[in-house]
Amino acid sequence: MRKKTKPKAKRRKMAYATEEMKEWSAMLGQEIEKWPKAAAKPMFGMRCYYRGKNVFGALPVTRCINNGNSFMFKIHPMAPALLKKADSDARVSSSEALKTMKWTLFEMNSASDLNDALWWLQQAYEKAK
Repeated sequence: MRKKTKPKAKRRKMAYATEEMKEWSAMLGQEIEKWPKAAAKPMFGMRCYYRGKNVFGALPVTRCINNGNSFMFKIHPMAPALLKKADSDARVSSSEALKTMKWTLFEMNSASDLNDALWWLQQAYEKAK
């Protein structure tokens, strides 16, 4: 007798990373790779960053989750002060699907967002201990 299998969930289509985002990701990645115990692995058109076994960020190489100018970071659980800061920053968001997986998006608009982007990635790195 054959087992009934659940139909596979449709995987969300990923956006192509813009040329600007590719450049910004490369710059952010160069900084992250200087951090102790940080390692990078390619995954689904992105470069995922780990601290030990814990993933804390995903920067686009060729693909993005939301739009062509966003990257993901993981801070779980997010402390109330960080949650308040995230809620007040229009560049930081999370869809219901991403919340389930405990990921947050940061949308880059210009090179002036690099410092804040690196700050959020550093918060995620610290939480990934």
